[in-house]
Formats: sequence, structure tokens, C-alpha cells
Amino acid sequence: MDDLFKSLSRKNIKFTESLHWGRYFKKRWENAFAHHLYQEEKERIFLIGDRYFSGYLWHLFSYKMIPHLSQNKAEEAFNSIKKTECYIFYEHLPEVFYVEHADSLKVEDLLEEEDLYIVDKNFTWTYVVTHEESCGPYFTSNVLKEMVKQ
Repeated sequence: MDDLFKSLSRKNIKFTESLHWGRYFKKRWENAFAHHLYQEEKERIFLIGDRYFSGYLWHLFSYKMIPHLSQNKAEEAFNSIKKTECYIFYEHLPEVFYVEHADSLKVEDLLEEEDLYIVDKNFTWTYVVTHEESCGPYFTSNVLKEMVKQ
């Protein structure tokens, strides 16, 4: 997390930290991107719950429960998407960071991060960095989901 703050500061990207909003943002993320799953499905893929390796929202991607891009394609999508404002939060931390003028935020700024979620202000896209080298990063958006439906 400290590396991310240093990177943002070097780029003169303004950010504001909000303490204790992490749980709210994780639930909002789940509602935005996993709303199509039943409770039992969420438990089966360990998205929620207290068994085994439960509680990782990014399992939505690793279990292929939503259209998404991964690895290099996810990085390219994140780097190219217009990022005016966004939120950054972590799987296991209570803080949420609001980032203004986030367009210069790039994958290279996130290389040391784990279990990090970035969403736009309206939760229409998300970029996720996991702690697993073989999983992610992941990217999805409402546009991507609509393209797959067609």
C-alpha cells in the first residue's frame, strides 16, 4: 500500500483516504458484479463464507462466473480505459481511497499490490489484482458483459 501511495504522489494524483468504508465497498462491489449469483453459488465459489479460502471477491473471475479479461488483456484494458475518478480498496483492509483525475493511474503503479480492487465512481468497470501469481489480474466492465450477451 505504501508503494501505491508513493507512486500516486509522484504522479501528483490526488487521493483521499476514508477509514472504515471497506466493508461497504466490498458489498457494493459484490452487488455490482456478482448480483446474478445466488447465495449458494457465492458460497460454492468461496466468494463469501468462512470455509477454506472464502471471502475473496476475485473468485468471481477465477471461477469464470462473469465475462472478463485476464492477465495482459486485463492490463491493457485498465491502462486504456478513461479513468476520471475511481475508488481503490483492498480485500483485507478497512480503508477506501478516492482518487481524483485517475487517468494517469496505470498497471505499473500496482505491481507490488495484492488483493486490490479499483472501480470507477459508478461501479461500471473494475480492475482486480490478486495475491496469486497464476490468477489475474482481472478486468470487467458493463460494456464487456453486454458484448458477451450478443
